[in-house]
Amino acid sequence: MNNELTKQDIQKMQEEIDYRRLTLMPEQLEEVKRTRAFGDLSENYEYKTAKQELNRNKSRIRYLERMIKSATIIEDTSSSDRVGLFDKVTIYIPEDDELQEIQVVTTVRTDPMKGLISKDSPLGKAVYNRKVGETVTVQVREDYSYTCEIRSIEKGTDDGSAPLMKY
Repeated sequence: MNNELTKQDIQKMQEEIDYRRLTLMPEQLEEVKRTRAFGDLSENYEYKTAKQELNRNKSRIRYLERMIKSATIIEDTSSSDRVGLFDKVTIYIPEDDELQEIQVVTTVRTDPMKGLISKDSPLGKAVYNRKVGETVTVQVREDYSYTCEIRSIEKGTDDGSAPLMKY
């Protein structure tokens, strides 16, 4: 399955790859070389830590490259009265008697604690392409779902403010 990403997502990923390759990796390689000189590698904690950081960096670069390679570029084509990508949506959850503001984003920008909800998550799927006033069912699991009402939609654009997920 390909990830549906925006041009901005791809650009942010490429910027991170460039930073990791051109800035971070040379620093990490130097740290590995520096800590290797401390002596016995079997008991050299600093060396092991430096190698782990270098390997994490390489792993993140591979991950980002695979994401870019397998991505399908999408654009928000929602009409002005429907929920689309990067729109801020106020929903009412009767079960909890609360209003919640979310922003629908791509899978690589998700951060539920900040209200950034993936369009592929249960809540994102439920509200995506819906209108104000509609009541939708959010199917969390086979045995659990809840309803929510869309109260308002504030159209948004991908301004780049939503950061990439760390992993």
